[in-house]
Amino acid sequence: MHAVSRFLKPMKKAAAVLAATISLISTAQAATGPAEKTDLKFGFIKLTDMADLAVAYENGYFDDEGLTVELEAQANWKVVLDRVISGELDGSHMLLAQPVAANIGYGTQADLVFPFTMTQNTYAITVSNDIWKKMKKNVPLGADGKPVHPISASSLKPVVDSMKDAGKSIQMGVVFPVSTHNMGLRYWLAAGGINPGLYAPHKGDTTGQINADVLLSVTPPPQMPATMEAGTIQGYSVGEPWNQQAVFRGIGVPVMAVHNKIGDKVFGMRRDFMEKNPNTTVRVVKAMIRAAYWLDEKENANRPAAAKMISASHYVGADYKVIANSMTGVFEYERKDVRPTPDFNVFFRYNASYPHVSDAVWYLTQMRRWGQIPEAKPDSWYMDMAKKAVAPEIYQQAAADLIAEGKMSASDFPDFKTFNGIRTPDETVWIDGVQFDATKPNDYLTKFPIGLKGDEKI
Repeated sequence: MHAVSRFLKPMKKAAAVLAATISLISTAQAATGPAEKTDLKFGFIKLTDMADLAVAYENGYFDDEGLTVELEAQANWKVVLDRVISGELDGSHMLLAQPVAANIGYGTQADLVFPFTMTQNTYAITVSNDIWKKMKKNVPLGADGKPVHPISASSLKPVVDSMKDAGKSIQMGVVFPVSTHNMGLRYWLAAGGINPGLYAPHKGDTTGQINADVLLSVTPPPQMPATMEAGTIQGYSVGEPWNQQAVFRGIGVPVMAVHNKIGDKVFGMRRDFMEKNPNTTVRVVKAMIRAAYWLDEKENANRPAAAKMISASHYVGADYKVIANSMTGVFEYERKDVRPTPDFNVFFRYNASYPHVSDAVWYLTQMRRWGQIPEAKPDSWYMDMAKKAVAPEIYQQAAADLIAEGKMSASDFPDFKTFNGIRTPDETVWIDGVQFDATKPNDYLTKFPIGLKGDEKI
């Protein structure tokens, strides 16, 4: 793994810790004191949505907070989770559902939290050329003769049924059992009448392939294109640049660029680290808020510079042209089929960087839907578990500091006196038109014909 050395550019020496720890809740408008820990190591996966960390580092925002930061690429999401839990990493670019799942003990039990959301959207679903050739005949065409997007999985269903009749199955890759990509791919498939399979962890089955029409399995993000080219999988759901990479390499076609205003990646850390180092945590979030704002300001004017920045080998390590596609507000579905997609990567606008408790609830509903949560839970349980995973008080303190320092204005943020971190139901409507009300998760689950709901269990 390649580390971005703390010596790559001059870093400020952090101030000595002389002041007492602030109380984040009782002094919400007070300036944050010196960092308790100034030398920090953060992890990331080689995806464009790690950009907040790279920008905060390269633009000197961590320096401004008196922090000496080292950024280190990690092999996969399991390594990220394990190294944050062990303390080898002070925090990391993480899947939003990793802290959520850890708190309820799915996979690995740990007290993790996220005080900052790094992105919303930022991933897509890609199929191999062979699968695309078979499903394209079922896709409606627009007046320009090009496929109408978003493409429903109902166009894939005849292909799946035909293969099943022949005793074959489509294999598709996801990056982690509780990843956005797994939940998003499952949602897309089910909305098109395709059963993506169920988990039964209480019976020792964690494959997620029970009664599946399409077989999903885990593949690390950077390995997706090569794995599909080798024929091991016939499609995948992953973040950028690995969908655009399939187009550039001529091996596949993205059929869905996700737009559902649900958080995707977060900055995750151990709760005990946050509680022992509240000033440090606030300062980290301050730097990342500035980075997120820079990435989205002036209608993405800084995105070309950001794409060049993260194309470096020690960050994402992909060709600038591939990264620039989605980062600069366009998305290429087939060669020369380039369409405006300004909100494919969202870092700050729409309050995207805020740690929404409703996002955590949404992931819990999908974990219940697909059997990772095997038994029925009351609505109150979903909200209680979601609140364990978010730290809005850290974000609010960071915002207050930035406003007081004149680096940002109050209008850049929601009104924290009234904002509860719950998105409105119409914000998260996706491909099937179903609205999500985070206060009524069980009612939400009843709206889906495929998946567990109510008292159902395997």
